[in-house]
Amino acid sequence: MTLGELAKRVGATVEGDAQTVIEAVGPIETAGPGAISFIANSRYSRFVETTRASALILDPDTPCTHIPVIRHPNPYFAYAQIVALLYPDQPQTAPGVHADSVIEWDVNIDESSRIGPLCHLRHGTVIGRNCQLVSSVYVGEDVQIGDNCLFYPGVRILNGSKIGNNVILHSGVVIGSDGFGFAPSEKGLKKIKQVGWVEIADDVEIGSNTTVDRGAIGPTKIGRGTKIDNLVQIAHNVEIGENAIIVAQVGISGSTKVGNRAILAGQVGLVGHIEIGDDVQVGAQSGVAKSLAAGKTVLGSPARDIMQAKRIEAALSRLPDLFKRVRKLESDEPKKSGD
Repeated sequence: MTLGELAKRVGATVEGDAQTVIEAVGPIETAGPGAISFIANSRYSRFVETTRASALILDPDTPCTHIPVIRHPNPYFAYAQIVALLYPDQPQTAPGVHADSVIEWDVNIDESSRIGPLCHLRHGTVIGRNCQLVSSVYVGEDVQIGDNCLFYPGVRILNGSKIGNNVILHSGVVIGSDGFGFAPSEKGLKKIKQVGWVEIADDVEIGSNTTVDRGAIGPTKIGRGTKIDNLVQIAHNVEIGENAIIVAQVGISGSTKVGNRAILAGQVGLVGHIEIGDDVQVGAQSGVAKSLAAGKTVLGSPARDIMQAKRIEAALSRLPDLFKRVRKLESDEPKKSGD
């Protein structure tokens, strides 16, 4: 596509030759002729003058005069749209139901959906329009799946799960596994039967090898537009709001509620039965042991207000010097008579 066509499609303006043909995207450091790159972080501004890309996506203020530029107030968002235009989605599997899949009785699959090889669909399952189950996908009994869903190889969706429209599940995702519930007794640990289910709303994407446990009683819920990274554990009866971001290796304990637009950075751990308010941001490797009000930004283990956590960290970094000063003061003290 030409630079002018791309700019028109993403609501941007062009500086320079609008007829420049763009065939690919690439990193600003290594992109070559025919490629377009972008800057969303000022640390990469130093590459503007040296890049070999044919064009750049920049904000209105970053200077660039030697190659054509697409100007957009949000370059990263513009880049996301341009990538989608240059690399359109392709079907992941052939039309229809593959002969090597197992489809049990009373399964309702819309004729526009594609079921790849070695899938197993249990009875009572309903699959909406334009879905793709690429291969080796297991779908349990009485599962409801909406329209335009994409499930990559090795996805497991267990009994009673409810999945909305435009949901993407990457390889190894398990939806509806048993929650971790055991009652102690004199005879040992008695497993508590998990009789709930999982509800995933529209436009959710879940990364590889993430697990979402069914509710012990009632549902575990993931809200519309939420994005979950790889290797995340979501326990029974957790409720996650809309447009939340859950980064890799997060663990959320049972019955905790996470608000709309919350961000949990990598390796965050949340204890059970707490509430995380809307727009909360939790820094990487933080441990959250109590509820957080809407809009809070916290860091550390235990998690504290981010400014307090930074002050504590700064003080800790000075402890070795403080110990040296204390030892020197002690060694310089005159000894008491009789010592």
